Amino acid sequence: MARTRLTPEREGELYAAVLDLLGEVGYEALTMDAVAARTRSSKATLYRQWGSKAELVVRALRNNKPVHLAEIDTGSLRGDIQAVLLRTDDCQMEKNSALMRGLTHAVHDNPDLFQALRELLVEPEMNGLQALLQRAVDRGEVRPDNPALAYVPHMMIGALAARELVEQRPVDQAFLVDYVEAVVFPALGV
Repeated sequence: MARTRLTPEREGELYAAVLDLLGEVGYEALTMDAVAARTRSSKATLYRQWGSKAELVVRALRNNKPVHLAEIDTGSLRGDIQAVLLRTDDCQMEKNSALMRGLTHAVHDNPDLFQALRELLVEPEMNGLQALLQRAVDRGEVRPDNPALAYVPHMMIGALAARELVEQRPVDQAFLVDYVEAVVFPALGV
């Protein structure tokens, strides 16, 4: 697909508008017409640039992550995980959680959204987490045969999903730092 060139600033504005609209109306009610109106752009331009609503939404979410996991390398697993947890402030974390809850519901009826989430958000994050964990194994911080290595993504996603269900409180940095110290690091033998 031929993509037009947007300045990083303009692309950031478009993505911010998409996330705002998504938070206001949800995925199902979000339309390319509404995005075009909010961003003062044409619907044709949006489709030429992103191809589909699903791709636009997921790329906006991806753009919202200031640092990719694979880029984080502090020299220790504890430092890497803390850097991951501190890359998003509590306010943004709560907003992201609300958006992801809405999208988790929407993927059941939207295979294009599911595919875009898998390809553009979930797989890159899982690959980045795998690289982060592999560096810890290579440094000797974690045994390569530790069975918990395969479940770190599940542990982290579970923490994000369960906090609100169990405690009726949003996920925040303090909770995640405590969770990692109490659950993830002991499971990895760190």
